Amino acid sequence: MKITYLGHSSFVVETESHHILFDPFLTGNPNSPVKADEVQADAILLTHAHADHVGDTIAIAKRTGATVVAVYELATWLSQQGIPTHPMHLGGSHVFPFGRVKFTLAFHGAAIETETGLLYGGNPAGILFSAAGKTFYHSGDTALFGDMKLLGELNRIDVAALPIGDNFTMGPEDALLAAEWIKAKTVIPMHYDTFPLIAQDAASFVRQLAHKGIKGQALKPGETISV
Repeated sequence: MKITYLGHSSFVVETESHHILFDPFLTGNPNSPVKADEVQADAILLTHAHADHVGDTIAIAKRTGATVVAVYELATWLSQQGIPTHPMHLGGSHVFPFGRVKFTLAFHGAAIETETGLLYGGNPAGILFSAAGKTFYHSGDTALFGDMKLLGELNRIDVAALPIGDNFTMGPEDALLAAEWIKAKTVIPMHYDTFPLIAQDAASFVRQLAHKGIKGQALKPGETISV
């Protein structure tokens, strides 16, 4: 499994046969190393309905034919935009040709912005994605919450992506505790430095992880790790 960071909370995970996009906010993301019309996708996994996570989903799905996997309410709205979707919800899992997806809790919001106001986008979520014996946990936008301990106890997580930007999500201090509870082999910070309001020192966060005996890696947009 190869995991490439695309800035903000966007990743592409490559297996031997598939490309899986997570929260493809590329257009309008000043740190994205690629354009929306350049990425490959067999599937798109969405944590929640905010614009900086849904991002270019509709355009990419229409171009590539990728199936979009999201919580029921968001998947239903996206299907009305003419793209293939697979609805799921919190606690549910499903085995796809490209891997196993399980939606977990996240504590955040999830409105869809429209010209006439906000629409209910369902619950925000985290995602456990497993393929070829490896597991990637994308927490989505979230606060710190106690059930993260259960995620660490019930799953063998190889890589976890956790937000550190603060203001809209947990900041570095809470993310450090989350990393302890999740017990991932490697922790990647995300959802920071996209805008001045969420600027953070990712290198300092990684050093603090190391002090706790946790391996961290602050990927620059476009960088990849293999597990």
